Amino acid sequence: MQTMIGGNRRAFLMGAGGLGLAALGGCATTGAAPLAATVAKPRFRSAPPLAAVDADPRRIMNITVCLRPFRAAGPRLDAETVGDKLVVHNYGHGGSGWSLSWGSAREVVPKALSTGERDIAVIGCGALGLAAAITAQRMGANVTIYAKERMPEVRSSRATGIWSPDSRIAQEGAVSADFPALWERMTRTSFRMYQSYLGLPGNPVEWVDRYLLYDAPPPPRADPVGFAHYGARVRDLTPPSESLPPESHPFAAPIVRRLSLPMFNIAEYGRVLMAEFQMAGGRIETTEFHTPADLGRLKQKAVIDCTGYGARALWKDESVVPVRGQIAWLIPQPEVNYGVVYDNVTMLARRDGIVIQQTGADEGWGFNDANEAPDRAEAETALAAIARAYRTSA
Repeated sequence: MQTMIGGNRRAFLMGAGGLGLAALGGCATTGAAPLAATVAKPRFRSAPPLAAVDADPRRIMNITVCLRPFRAAGPRLDAETVGDKLVVHNYGHGGSGWSLSWGSAREVVPKALSTGERDIAVIGCGALGLAAAITAQRMGANVTIYAKERMPEVRSSRATGIWSPDSRIAQEGAVSADFPALWERMTRTSFRMYQSYLGLPGNPVEWVDRYLLYDAPPPPRADPVGFAHYGARVRDLTPPSESLPPESHPFAAPIVRRLSLPMFNIAEYGRVLMAEFQMAGGRIETTEFHTPADLGRLKQKAVIDCTGYGARALWKDESVVPVRGQIAWLIPQPEVNYGVVYDNVTMLARRDGIVIQQTGADEGWGFNDANEAPDRAEAETALAAIARAYRTSA
């Protein structure tokens, strides 16, 4: 489940984005760094003025809730034998599912192919399932996806869509000694793959500017869970953040920083992946699994398990902890093409709508909360914060 925007994702934004402030993934440290480290310099030509979000609650067209599958030890990527099947697990990526999907696929697909099987089953049709299925096809396998739901019904489709590879990826102190290096390898592999989707029709992947707004220098963000942060390991992948002078933006906050990150337009990107998989001969069968024994009805002997939060019930894996995240969807505004983080709320303008998410006062917001019922009051409170972000004269 990629990628929702949460508090620790802000840590990655500032960590991997240059560590101008450490504070929403996927997301490195949680302490504060000097604000004046980088100041925006004049560019070749002035950027066009930023259009303001029309933060009218009547423009809310949908409210969705996603449960991100957090595991303290990090994603489960091991293999086991279930009956006559080799099952390779690929779940538990917290809020980093979209961001790490390609790198994770490169870790698990060779395990599924190691027995010589070339007819592969993938369970799950979300971010991780589609990436694993396409990766297996590219490595010469015939692939069938078995899933109860497919895009756009899967939980992955409710993600925020920002690059956030260490958003709730693990718990500090609960990971193995080699996990940070594994995470970095998955992150770099995924980043390289996403660059190949830039410039395609519909903009399934594109770069977007994000503006981090503060009324005062922020203190270290409280983290009752102790999430692991690894953004410093890949700070070379994205440009550093920069401070902006007041005359260069429409925001009311006295402290404003800008950084650029990849963004997934999930509606279009999901269609691209589905089409790519099916054009390569892949098949999708609507199937529901209730127990591991149900895998026995599959003809394939090698199975890649990409069930996300559903793995908790299927495998009775209570190490999977839900982290609730709610998104309010506003009617798209084509003239708004950036993101904002302000007052524990994040906004990201995508082609399929403007997403608004409350991230809470600390990193524990939504932790171990399995409630998937939309909360209109929460949505309107978050939207009001975005309205306050702009100068009244803007």
